[in-house]
Amino acid sequence: MTADAVELAAALRTLYPARVGLGEAALGRVLAHAQVLQVPAGTSMFGEGSPCRQFPLVLEGSIRVAKTSDDRELQLYRVSPGESCVLTSSCLVGGRDYPASGVVERDARLVVLPKPVFDELLATHAPFRQYVFSLFAERLTDMMALVEAVAFHKLDRRIAAALLGRGKVVG
Repeated sequence: MTADAVELAAALRTLYPARVGLGEAALGRVLAHAQVLQVPAGTSMFGEGSPCRQFPLVLEGSIRVAKTSDDRELQLYRVSPGESCVLTSSCLVGGRDYPASGVVERDARLVVLPKPVFDELLATHAPFRQYVFSLFAERLTDMMALVEAVAFHKLDRRIAAALLGRGKVVG
């Protein structure tokens, strides 16, 4: 392994340890086919309706995922180091185009797995498959909490809870 590959393997093990569960053989396969990208802030990673062809693992920076219309934008979530984009996972598994957009918010460094490598890991590597499905479970839990808050709690209580969650000083 080259020095760059050793450094990259160490970063992946640190940020995506047991969750991705890549042993030496699987990690070697990933490194052989992955691409490392340095992406400046403001760069569009994907747009609504664009095809999904790769699975990013964020090493540095962040990506903001949002749904937009002609006059509004709704932030769905951010993807930071050690996290993965559930929307990308969904599009890859379901063979769909992106229903939202992703823009690099802070200069990012990514390891990008091409779709065939993602598909192979999903089919043959149980820890990776578990990781991908845990992404869906986490986002579904978040969505259910949001639905419950909107449907069953008054707006003033939701605002108070949000403000209390920021600590003593609201800025």
